[in-house]
Amino acid sequence: MNVPNILTVFRLILIPIFILVFFSSLQHSLILSIAIFVLAGLTDVLDGYIARKYELVTDWGTVVDPLADKLILLTVLTCLVVSNYIPLWILIIVLAKEALMIIMGVLLYNKGTVIPSNIFGKATTCFFYLAILIFSFNKDIGLYLIYLSVGATILALISYGIGYQLNHKGSLKNNKK
Repeated sequence: MNVPNILTVFRLILIPIFILVFFSSLQHSLILSIAIFVLAGLTDVLDGYIARKYELVTDWGTVVDPLADKLILLTVLTCLVVSNYIPLWILIIVLAKEALMIIMGVLLYNKGTVIPSNIFGKATTCFFYLAILIFSFNKDIGLYLIYLSVGATILALISYGIGYQLNHKGSLKNNKK
């Protein structure tokens, strides 16, 4: 197992640790748990950088890395909903988007098409991390930024759909020649 994959496993291990700290009776448990979330985000950036720079990209990492990203974000949002910090509809929209992306990704993969992550998806992830970090210090501004992150999530989903359409039309033109 290479360093990027170890970092991905570490990020997965951070999920139950986040939950334990979030629901603990520790003073400043919200801030401490968000620090764990930010650490997970930093390991995501680091593992991607190392994997690309040193050509350590693996099939396992290609599948598990984005799964870890989705799981940590959904875990944080679920904890925030359970604690009544954010409304349930936020979790529902993000969960629906992620489920749709996974289902469509599998269906397209089985048809020989892969839609890679794009700048909108990556920016949305960064925006969620920033919004949740700010939320731990200022709930009003953080909640507003989380709302904007949900909007960005919807835009990212649309951009993936457009990317598929453009890719699909291009492959149709190539097949007609």
